[in-house]
Amino acid sequence: MTLEDDIGILAGVEIFEDFTPEQMRLLAFGTERQRYSIGRELYGEGDTADSAYVIVSGVVALVRDTEAGRVVVAQCGPGSLLGEMALIVETKRLTGAVAAGDVEVVRLNRALFRRMLEEYPQIAAMLHRRLTLSLTTMIARIESLAPKFQ
Repeated sequence: MTLEDDIGILAGVEIFEDFTPEQMRLLAFGTERQRYSIGRELYGEGDTADSAYVIVSGVVALVRDTEAGRVVVAQCGPGSLLGEMALIVETKRLTGAVAAGDVEVVRLNRALFRRMLEEYPQIAAMLHRRLTLSLTTMIARIESLAPKFQ
């Protein structure tokens, strides 16, 4: 895949839609393509989060480990952004992520993303708005899933 392909993939992700072409090129330049076969773990629940992932192809299951076993809490397909909070803050993974089939992702590095925020403060303001909305939505989803974990 080319840099232009990666730019196209990232441009389809809502959180990046307001990036300028220059910003998208810089973001895409720092990505890493990764492939996973069915059952392989992208990351585990509780792992230190230092990157986010955009699903290029395939489906990734977000899982939680409970006393009753592993529970799939969501499935994400192409264009989904996993772990976006890891781009801006040091955190732990709230769920694990497992390839539900053959999966290709673009991995985004937090260090590069933070440099972009320093260089382009307007991105930081835009992301603050988007992440606030995303966090509110995520909390509502978690609350709706709470009965599964009781």
